[in-house]
Amino acid sequence: MNLAVNRFPAPAKLNLMLHITGRRDDGYHLLQTVFQFLDYGDELGFEVLESGEIENSTPPAGVAHDDDLIVKAARLLQSDSGTRLGARIELDKRLPMGGGLGGGSSDAATTLVALNRLWGLEYSKQQLADLGLQLGADVPIFVHGEAAWGEGVGEKLTRIELPERWFLVVRPDIHIETHKLFHDSELTRNCHPITIADFLAGSGENVFFPVVKRRYPAVAEIVDRLSALGDVKLTGTGSCLFIAFEDEKRAQDAATKLPQGLDYFVARGVNRSPLYAV
Repeated sequence: MNLAVNRFPAPAKLNLMLHITGRRDDGYHLLQTVFQFLDYGDELGFEVLESGEIENSTPPAGVAHDDDLIVKAARLLQSDSGTRLGARIELDKRLPMGGGLGGGSSDAATTLVALNRLWGLEYSKQQLADLGLQLGADVPIFVHGEAAWGEGVGEKLTRIELPERWFLVVRPDIHIETHKLFHDSELTRNCHPITIADFLAGSGENVFFPVVKRRYPAVAEIVDRLSALGDVKLTGTGSCLFIAFEDEKRAQDAATKLPQGLDYFVARGVNRSPLYAV
């Protein structure tokens, strides 16, 4: 990344649980979930342009310029605010697409937060989150930057304090198509709603996990191989798997026992987004 100044992190998130409790009249699923950030993720560099042009000079592979969430986020904020300024953006991509770590949504949120500051717009977090919701249901959580209990389609957020444990995150080289999971006939869509207290007492699971294991045997095989290391869970509707540990040493020790060839990282779960430490 060549832009030495104006760098901002776009952290990963984990869904520590994910339920579907029903469906709205417009077809969107009603969710209950818990978001926690990781001190690991993508990084974006920004250069303000007087010309008004919006450019991502290092777009994600296979994504057209006009479909790039980073470009969409910058254009949306530019249009909403009426600013004549633009930006050249560079993306250092570390989070896999389709992994369930929220990389695209996090990149979009970081773009909104960073350009709000660099363009001197003074939008509130809520204003940015409202814009972000137009880009994707997960964007507001990254804008707010607080670990949260999420409901609705994921946009109704309640701040929650969680243990800041360490996670071993395994990234199978498998891209999962979210829309296919949501249309799977065996997906559980009628979970009984639980409370935050229920979750903190140990309730909650990811209803997509059994669907992913059935539809993607390679993921199921990796889960079987990881199960000796701890309680394996799936984040979001992606392919990334995680195991929680009480400290970094235990997480790193477990990583040494992974089957050869698996892509992974070890990161700490944090209740405040690294984006707001910049």
